[in-house]
Amino acid sequence: MQTFRKVQDYIVIIFAALLLAFSYHIFVYPNEFAPSGIPGIATMIQHTTGFSVGFLTFLVNIPLLLIVHRWVDSEYVIHTTVFAVVFSGFLVCLDHIDLSMLIYETDNSMILGPLTGGVISGFCYGIVMRRNGCTGGSDLIAAWIHHHKPQMNLLWVLFAFNAVVASVSYFVYDFKIEPVILCLMYCFISSKVSDMMLKGFKEAVKFEIVTEQPKELKMAIMETLHHGVTEISAVGGFTNQNKTLLICLVNKRQIVEFQKILEQFPGSFAYLSAVKETMGNFSRSK
Repeated sequence: MQTFRKVQDYIVIIFAALLLAFSYHIFVYPNEFAPSGIPGIATMIQHTTGFSVGFLTFLVNIPLLLIVHRWVDSEYVIHTTVFAVVFSGFLVCLDHIDLSMLIYETDNSMILGPLTGGVISGFCYGIVMRRNGCTGGSDLIAAWIHHHKPQMNLLWVLFAFNAVVASVSYFVYDFKIEPVILCLMYCFISSKVSDMMLKGFKEAVKFEIVTEQPKELKMAIMETLHHGVTEISAVGGFTNQNKTLLICLVNKRQIVEFQKILEQFPGSFAYLSAVKETMGNFSRSK
């Protein structure tokens, strides 16, 4: 089982690297803007000198991996190395393939290419991170900074780095403001999609109920909603009377059903909060 899991990890990481490299050739290069991070700098260098982004990202990522490998676990380094090598290699291979039939140039709508590229970038970043790896570049720099300056807010470091990339793109792409806007939009979309991928799609709602009828309410919840309930003893702050706190996670679509159950128990008090992701056994109880 563990071997299958490792093979699955490498398949996913390689797929993400191939997809991201493909999106660069289809959505990024033709529309003349810089994506986020180290690839953004490499893209601008390629635009001005013709030196391949694939070679540049490889030349940057491998030394960075050698530097940070002492401060992160070996699996993270291996997974990131696999991504970096496959991504760089496939970029170079695609340089010699005619993709003119697939290239998307934003003649009518300037934002669609960067928007699509940002979605793909965020998706690839998210699934690689969930496999205990990263896409290299600025993430490795952030790991190095965190080791030496753990008090620094890395989100601001990455934001500042991408802001510099966006600013420089103004001068690289013929003093136009559009590449700056497209770079910022690409970064924003990529960040939002990757955040969604990392948090997962298993959203739920947590109810916490203070009640004097714990047994009856607990049975009604489990029989109707088919989810488990955690019971905690509590004491009322004003009355100093013994109460029971019930905690239950349900699917978002079950909120109305839960409210109907609660109406059957006057005097009970409940409040809900959003749960971004559930882990472990959250399936309906049998």
